[in-house]
Amino acid sequence: MQLSVPVRHIKVDFMTENAKPIQVTGIAGLPLIQEGDDIARLICDRIEILDDDILVIATTIIGKAKGYTKRLDQVQPSVQAIRIAEKTGENPCFIQVVLDNSVDLLLTYPFILSEISCGHIGVRAGIDASNIEEGKVILLPKDPMREAAEIRDAIHTCCGSCCSVIITDTCGRAFRRGQTGNAIGWSGIVAIRDFRGDTDLFGKRLEITEEAVVDEIAGFANFVMGESHAGIPAVIFRNCPKWQGHDNLYFNKEEDLIRNALGKKEN
Repeated sequence: MQLSVPVRHIKVDFMTENAKPIQVTGIAGLPLIQEGDDIARLICDRIEILDDDILVIATTIIGKAKGYTKRLDQVQPSVQAIRIAEKTGENPCFIQVVLDNSVDLLLTYPFILSEISCGHIGVRAGIDASNIEEGKVILLPKDPMREAAEIRDAIHTCCGSCCSVIITDTCGRAFRRGQTGNAIGWSGIVAIRDFRGDTDLFGKRLEITEEAVVDEIAGFANFVMGESHAGIPAVIFRNCPKWQGHDNLYFNKEEDLIRNALGKKEN
């Protein structure tokens, strides 16, 4: 693996089994995004995008460009929000925004773990107070799959390239410390690489192996983006091998053992 840091981009090259280098390039130099900004145009103006590239974009800049933000001083907290905030030590107005953007609560203490309308489950409904003005928060898109498709279409309009798009959010993980990037929306690719029915090196049939490729790419993109003030909200992956599979990234409620266990604990 080689890592270099040019003036405008961060670029990582590494080799795959077919000896063709996968190029990972962080797109630096984008302005602070404001509501109404054309993200696709801004990206196309700064880097060449080729057919079959995978463009990974942090949900933060999508939320800011689309106006998915909220001023906390315009929020009236409910009795439930005040009760939860007293336990968690958080701003009840912030808690109310979390509740407003959740369709199901899995935990309310020591933090809210909730499901949003697209099926994604995250801490505090993915509401983010980082990289935005004081007193405002950024919301996750209600339909991140549609957002990914719209950006993909816009990239094609801007530069004629047929790339794929992944929208990411930073999430914690069960049983492990630290956050990683997770895919919450994607277009032009399938989420899961399905190995079921294939065989391993010893000819054994694979029965359950499904690889969450969009999450793996999102995690590497998050490593390039950084978590504080790096100013790299988008990453290009080039020369990735193609895969086949499906888009059933989320467990349904009957399959999700951890969710069911949390529900029993809450009750």
